[in-house]
Parts: sequence; C-alpha cells; structure tokens
Amino acid sequence: MTAKPRVAALEGWFTLDEHEPRLLGSRCRQCGTCYFPKQTTYCRNPACDSTEFDEVPLSRRGRVWSCTNAEYKPPEPYVAAEPFEPFTIAAVELEAERMVVLGQVVTGVSVTDLRVGQEMELVLDTLYGDAESDKLIWKWKPAG
Repeated sequence: MTAKPRVAALEGWFTLDEHEPRLLGSRCRQCGTCYFPKQTTYCRNPACDSTEFDEVPLSRRGRVWSCTNAEYKPPEPYVAAEPFEPFTIAAVELEAERMVVLGQVVTGVSVTDLRVGQEMELVLDTLYGDAESDKLIWKWKPAG
C-alpha cells in the first residue's frame, strides 16, 4: 500500500520541511515589522505607510505566552478528525520576531504540562486525512 501524499491544510502558510518546518510570514520593506499570517495590502504599524512586503520564514522556536484547552469541536471551516478529541492550544511568542502565534500543541501534551515561558518548537502534524491526502498543519511541542 502506498502512503498518501502529505500536503498543507493551509497552502502558503508554512513550509513542508519535515525536519525544520517554518511558518511563512511577511516583513514590511519600510519598517521591518513582521506579520503572520502574511500581510499583503498595508503595513499595520501606525508609524508606517508602506504597502510592500517580502515573504520571510519565521522562527521555529519560541516561548509559551499563554495556553488553554479546546474541549469542544470548533465550528467550520475547521476540519476536525472524527471522533473529535480535545486538544491543547498554545500562544507562543516567536524567538526573533517577538510576535505571538497561536497553534495546537502536539497530542499528549495538556495545559497542565505547559508553563508560561516554557520553550516550544514548531513541528508538522496531520490535521486530518481524506481519500487523496493527509492534510498537515503546524503544531507546537515542548523543546528538547
């Protein structure tokens, strides 16, 4: 049996490098402010009026800023595996950019396993599968 292709659930939001995945953001060419998801129309920095951005890979590591659990199935357009299993969500402040990015935490890590300031790293995991492919998403896991 051949393995199904692994594709991004959100095209263009992250790289598919299994060993060192990265979120893909944008950086304002004028002021250097980074955004995730990508900003393409105008810089949200109130001191900047630029409309030009470069795509940039963001830090793979950061620290827990906050976390919670999702005990209920999120509404569409979110696609959850069936049967639905509760999961942990972490807001992680990226190492270099100092911006907070929300994401699921890998299976098996609960809110009680995390603490504010704990180092996390970005990994890829299957969000769900269909007949054609496995849809991947980024998740956070404790570093080390």
